[in-house]
Amino acid sequence: MTINSENTRLDDIGILALIGAGKMGSAMLEGWLALGLDPRQVVVIEPHPSPEIVALSNKGLVLNPPAGAVANIATVVLAVKPQVAADLLPKVAPMASAGTLVVSIMAGKAISFLKAAMPKAAVVRAMPNTPAAIGRGMTVAVASAEVTGEQRQRAHRLLAASGAVEWIDDEQLMDAVTAVSGSGPAYVFLLAEALAKAGVAAGLPAELAATLARETVAGAGELLHRSSLDAATLRQNVTSPGGTTAAALSVLMQDDGGLDPLMAEAVAAATRRSRELAG
Repeated sequence: MTINSENTRLDDIGILALIGAGKMGSAMLEGWLALGLDPRQVVVIEPHPSPEIVALSNKGLVLNPPAGAVANIATVVLAVKPQVAADLLPKVAPMASAGTLVVSIMAGKAISFLKAAMPKAAVVRAMPNTPAAIGRGMTVAVASAEVTGEQRQRAHRLLAASGAVEWIDDEQLMDAVTAVSGSGPAYVFLLAEALAKAGVAAGLPAELAATLARETVAGAGELLHRSSLDAATLRQNVTSPGGTTAAALSVLMQDDGGLDPLMAEAVAAATRRSRELAG
């Protein structure tokens, strides 16, 4: 689903309440402020605010106001751990009046769960990943039936401050999304770990092996990001017939025990676990 994201400024979105300003919430807020959101438009609920959040309160950001002290909130962003959702949502619900957009980045919490706690709200459920902290995240979002075109556009602009955004219509896909992109950075970090260990096993000093693995994974990822070519073509372009890369790929691309079946098994396991956590 395509969303027009030409308007990247965020100074016209009204009052925004950020519930949870940990690593992900703070990273999102930093991106919003960089796109013109005035701190005076922001309410933050965070029991352990960072010094940066406290400093923003001196610029007009409203930090931990009493219940009911802020009215006319246009958007509520839920950036807390799903484990606290059941206790937290009843306290947040009064912020979500009719016409309020709620954007949740809580893993595993379905739209139906959110609507039960905030029946008047229009809900967008989103799954970002950790590269959002550097503006290179991948977020997938799905909207409840009540979300208007303007609200969808507003959610897109907020999420796009942290990286790429894709929309889906079928919420059931979110478990697989979580398994691929939500958990995916960990798979890449594990690849860098394994490559470094393999370098040591081949005789490289540990520090050099770690540097080679880190920079190779990071550089290949950036090349993939910038190139118009797909991953398969880029792989083929670096593989000379009968060469060293081909020798390594003959192991990694085995039908039985190679990377493809192993990754399929890993993603399937993460998808199952996502469904279990959602209840």
